[in-house]
Amino acid sequence: MGRAFEYRKATKLKRWGHMARTFTKLGKEITIAARDGGPDPDMNPRLRVLIQQCKKENMPKENIERAIKKATDKSSEGYKEINYEGYGPHGIAIFVETATDNNMRTVANIRSYFTKHGGSLGTQGCLQFLFDRKAVFTVAPKEGVDLDELELELIDYGVDELDQDEEGNIILYGDFASYSQIQKYLEENGYEINSAEFVRIPNDTKTLTDEQRESVQKLIDKIEEDEDVQNVFTNMAE
Repeated sequence: MGRAFEYRKATKLKRWGHMARTFTKLGKEITIAARDGGPDPDMNPRLRVLIQQCKKENMPKENIERAIKKATDKSSEGYKEINYEGYGPHGIAIFVETATDNNMRTVANIRSYFTKHGGSLGTQGCLQFLFDRKAVFTVAPKEGVDLDELELELIDYGVDELDQDEEGNIILYGDFASYSQIQKYLEENGYEINSAEFVRIPNDTKTLTDEQRESVQKLIDKIEEDEDVQNVFTNMAE
């Protein structure tokens, strides 16, 4: 299995294990997708796959409808996607993705987490070179599909890595810009998309002792608890 799969498997965010936080995160993603691409899932590929993902997470239909409505509600300030980058203890790079309706609150909170846990918040863009942004699709296994042949075919659509998880689901990694064409291929060829997300995979990782890891993890846990935070990525080796 490749670098992307192993890193993503090892660093799956704990916040996704909690239903309420999962619904909050998906709700924000739906609102942003509906705002950017329109509220009709038939005309909005990103929204369409998010709704499918919500159904698999047993997210209530009214939650989905409310999130879409928020995107078209002129009285609502809506969410802005803002990234924060900095270094935690022992020089670990930490990339934080947020969706917020109050940037002043969010930046103050994120800065305080870094400061109180021995880190420092950097300038926007200071960690861009450390991470590759990828589109990641998890699709249900399909009978009679040869994974090697599928990988060769998908290269033309922007996929650069293919793996399988313990349940047999197929994991596809592709360029961030190739998201739409990968999704189009999967839908047109009858693949059931379980999830689709964007991740940031470090070009290189840094190994720490158990004690050092614990101090970094305290900062990560604190950041992930914030309701405005969508994702946290680091270059800390597992």
